[in-house]
Amino acid sequence: MESINYGFISIIPILLTLVISVWAKNVIIGLFMGVFCGVFILNGFSPIMTLSLMVSDYVVPQMISSSNAGILILMCFIGGFVALIDRSGGATAFAENMAHIITTRFKAQIATWLTGIAIFFSDLGTPLIVGPIFRPVMDKLKISRVKLAWIVDTTSSPVAVLVPFIGWGVYAMGLIEQQYIEIGMSESAFNVFIHAIPFQFYSIFAILLVPMVAYSGYEFGPMAVAEKEAQNAANIHNQVTSNDVNPVSHPKAKALFVWLPLLVMVSILFYLLVPLGFPLKSVPSLAFRGALSSAYFYSAMTLIALMMFYGVKSFKESMAIYFVGVSKMTNVLIILVFAWTLSSIGNQLGMSQYVISITEGVFAPYLVPVMTFIIAATISFATGSSWGTYAIMMPLTIAVCSALDAPMYVSIGAVLSGGMFGDHCSPISDTTILSSSGAGCDQLAHVKTQLPYALFNGMICIICYIVAGITESNLIFLPGAILLFLGLYLLNSIAGVKIQD
Repeated sequence: MESINYGFISIIPILLTLVISVWAKNVIIGLFMGVFCGVFILNGFSPIMTLSLMVSDYVVPQMISSSNAGILILMCFIGGFVALIDRSGGATAFAENMAHIITTRFKAQIATWLTGIAIFFSDLGTPLIVGPIFRPVMDKLKISRVKLAWIVDTTSSPVAVLVPFIGWGVYAMGLIEQQYIEIGMSESAFNVFIHAIPFQFYSIFAILLVPMVAYSGYEFGPMAVAEKEAQNAANIHNQVTSNDVNPVSHPKAKALFVWLPLLVMVSILFYLLVPLGFPLKSVPSLAFRGALSSAYFYSAMTLIALMMFYGVKSFKESMAIYFVGVSKMTNVLIILVFAWTLSSIGNQLGMSQYVISITEGVFAPYLVPVMTFIIAATISFATGSSWGTYAIMMPLTIAVCSALDAPMYVSIGAVLSGGMFGDHCSPISDTTILSSSGAGCDQLAHVKTQLPYALFNGMICIICYIVAGITESNLIFLPGAILLFLGLYLLNSIAGVKIQD
């Protein structure tokens, strides 16, 4: 259907989505109301008929599209596998193996950091696995619980969003592909996501910041105060809260439960995709999702077989866990379907054309990435949801980039990075809550001590997005990392506090 420009009316659905998402702290409610409003505008003012048309003519077609249906099915396979990993006890055994021979503050922080990165496949599971495992180690070496919370928070979502073949990447590619179809671009979503990875500055710098801080031995802001108190043994036990959690463990669980299923996954992916030209050539989206679905399925079956062989779980118990994991993906699937629908409705309303008409000439195309980063961070901070932010910002950003000839890959990286920045700072983010629970510290104390590091990272990102918007070079993250190091050195020189072993 050819789009019609409704003027200001065209942006009402997206504005309504944003306002209600922030007000209700629930992106699903916001997306539902945005879609309802869009259908209402397109089809006349009958609430009863609007809901009927919304389901039959807008939501269902998005669900049964072969491309979209492939994503929905794949997300279910991912949910089942992640649940098995989380409940097998294998990740705990893996983390415990990593925790041996730790005698200094630096080694403890790096071991925690490496373990969090290694458990990349479960962003929400990482804080609840790594945090409790390293709590006794951190307490012994007088490292504050809030420092532990910062490390596990930094190695959860910021790591996961960089990986194309787990839930974060698949979700983002689903949003990218839908909007590329709307604007008539044929490049594969996988190729776009890969090209955008070097521009996910916030996640890259957040991950790099942990070893930089650990190596320097300095802290600044509220984190320095917490570390000094921990050194004096004044706050280690005071940080323990009633919402402490313990990782899932089993005396017979093995680290094998983690690395062997992942090895199976990678092997099957390459077996199915290499004949199609992967990784040198772009692979058709449906083939990629089919291969990923197979990889996750056989990885799950491998893990179930291992748990049965070692006497950790029976087949019946394993399948129950698997389907619980599948069911937990419901919210994600709903967000995806409503986001696709809102994008389609926005196209019919001429939303992108209107936004372009009011922004064209106001600021240069090279500023689109930095503006996108700031707006996405604001939305994510207010809603506590990076995924919801992606659903709102990705379609609009891609449409604007296409029309203004702004740097597409940089701007997509800015959406992903900005959503992560706001999520990392937000006190209502699920990863913030889980990280404080896993580390055994107060939630607001975690937010207060992590915020200066996140804001420091965010300021470096703003500089990098301005430069990347001008140059479009995918190597900007390298001088950005140097700037991060020099900025940290300067901060430590001015306001840093040296923490001794």
